[in-house]
Amino acid sequence: MKKITLGVIGAGETGTPLLQQLLSAPFVEVVGVADLNLDLPGIALARRHGVPVTHNFIEIAEQGSRVDIIIDMTGSRKVRDDLRRFMQFSGNQHTVIVHERVALLMLSLCAGEYVETRHGEQAY
Repeated sequence: MKKITLGVIGAGETGTPLLQQLLSAPFVEVVGVADLNLDLPGIALARRHGVPVTHNFIEIAEQGSRVDIIIDMTGSRKVRDDLRRFMQFSGNQHTVIVHERVALLMLSLCAGEYVETRHGEQAY
């Protein structure tokens, strides 16, 4: 079966439920999860599933075209800017960066109701 490979940046209150959904999908391979706090529940969940974890989100981006999608759940402008800069510098035209708002739409659709984030409204 062909799989969509992806990495998740942010394993907190919003990232963890998304990660649960992703890990349960047989057509998804999570190749890495990043967060500055490696004690979060999302990090523990990733470890239980044998997914590599890191405090440096650029390590996920460094995998290049092996990663189809990177989902940024941090709500951090600095993370978004650094990630975009790295992707441009590396010349990776394969990997798609998904903004937190799109991920919240996916979570909301799965939940059947709007899912809130503690990050507030984020521009991209």
